Amino acid sequence: MLFDWLFRPRRHEARRELLTLPFPTAWLPYLGKMPFYGHLDERGQQRLRDDLRILIAEKEWEGCGGLVLTDEIKVTIAAQASLLLLNIEHEYFKDVTSILVYPSAYRTMPQTDHNGVVREGQANLGEAWHRGPVVLAWDSARGGALDPDDGHNLVLHEFAHKLDLLDGLADGTPPLRDRDELTAWVQTMSSEFTKLRDAAANGRATLLDTYGATNPAEFFAVATECFFEQGKKLLARHAELYANLRDYYQQDPATHD
Repeated sequence: MLFDWLFRPRRHEARRELLTLPFPTAWLPYLGKMPFYGHLDERGQQRLRDDLRILIAEKEWEGCGGLVLTDEIKVTIAAQASLLLLNIEHEYFKDVTSILVYPSAYRTMPQTDHNGVVREGQANLGEAWHRGPVVLAWDSARGGALDPDDGHNLVLHEFAHKLDLLDGLADGTPPLRDRDELTAWVQTMSSEFTKLRDAAANGRATLLDTYGATNPAEFFAVATECFFEQGKKLLARHAELYANLRDYYQQDPATHD
């Protein structure tokens, strides 16, 4: 962002001041409903609480389609997004300008094809725009938070896209620490993406959602969902993929009881 360096010290001071305040006790029951929060140790829970407060304070939140935003909505979404950041260096999804929340599935903007025909927008549950907002359907965002084992989590999926886009490319490769990690990542992700695409084309059942066969960006987002929600199964069936995601996120969900 232009002249972002001018505002950085002020922003950091505002964050420090915010985190000196007690965590709102009314928000704790919302966290308690999400099973993943209970799997974190004390340090992880504290960091997640800190990060979600900053996300709530710094992002523009907007209810769409008649939805009235509540603290429960903001905390539930921000907590899930913060799970991705738990052990990695980050700047609070700096390219997320706002978070738009619909009550349920919504329609994307109508599209005009090359013949000038306007086609109705498609039903959608979420989007992550490059240098723009994250759009979410609240019923799906809430459902993903409350059911940690189904392998589907809308918030993790869309915010994984935002991590992928940090280098400006939606290519399924977020910024990595070094060349060795990048080499291992590209080799494993390319191989696993090819296998999923082949399985999808031939109608074979897979642990990973076949929506991940759409392109490498969707593969990373789908793999992230599976990593956090079905870690033990992913480790057993796709050990190298699990290892890459474990090294990137610096978390090991397969060890959770």
